[in-house]
Amino acid sequence: MAAKAKARGLVAKGMVGQIPKISRGLPTGSILRCADNTGARDLRLIQVMRYKGRLRRYPTAAIGDKVTISVRHGTPDLRNKIFQAVVVRQKMPFRRADGLWIQFEDNAAVIITEEGEMKGSEIRGPVAREAAERWPRIASASSIII
Repeated sequence: MAAKAKARGLVAKGMVGQIPKISRGLPTGSILRCADNTGARDLRLIQVMRYKGRLRRYPTAAIGDKVTISVRHGTPDLRNKIFQAVVVRQKMPFRRADGLWIQFEDNAAVIITEEGEMKGSEIRGPVAREAAERWPRIASASSIII
């Protein structure tokens, strides 16, 4: 019974199971661009959810990870508030299973609710395929998936 509950608890509402190994390019404290239309512009990464680390090693995030962020610039009702987000682009190159290396021109995230629903209604710019496969609600709202 405990194993079933533990396995069930690992998958959030808007998220799908297994993830590939991706180079982690976003340490805590990184500034990300907000890729949706919620009114936030710049986001600071505070914490990486489900990150199992080592002593004195900074938690780092990769594409498709659920992170805790604070809004640095944006509308006054969102500024200095803490939200959950999903990383959809990263500058650091990462390798796909087919051998292709992918790199984006900026670091970007999409703000989500605690349940995994998107806070905004559209996503600006491309979204990595790894994030779209892991978060189907983000895939349906994005216009370009790379």
